[in-house]
Amino acid sequence: MKLIFGCDPNAAEFKKALMARAVELGHEVEDYGSDDPIYANVATRVAEDVVAGGADRGVVVCGTGIGVSIAANKVRGAYCACVADVYQAQRATLSNNANLIAMGSQVLGIETAKVLLENYLANEFDPDSRSGVKVARICEYEAEH
Repeated sequence: MKLIFGCDPNAAEFKKALMARAVELGHEVEDYGSDDPIYANVATRVAEDVVAGGADRGVVVCGTGIGVSIAANKVRGAYCACVADVYQAQRATLSNNANLIAMGSQVLGIETAKVLLENYLANEFDPDSRSGVKVARICEYEAEH
């Protein structure tokens, strides 16, 4: 799977550690940087390129994960889940078909974040599951507005 990573300057080392773990898991990674203090710039760029098919999924990081998640979700077709525990990381894919996740470098330890990344990447969305119609409605709403 190809993954795009991006973050603000405060999360640069955190992002690098996540990228290294993704490579260890056998994924291809691309780094969209960490130099811009305006986290919305990198988050929307990552989201745009995931939606355009430049990668299978994206990972964005800031201090809390909230800001990059909000920014990424402004991109039509981007579905970014801010995750802080294993269940959320699993359900981001299984229940919500999230094509991006966000994490906070100042609220998670790096070892926990690596486990969250692993759980997010280990799952695939099943459109025939109970969640299929729920996710379809989100996509319909987006298309209507």
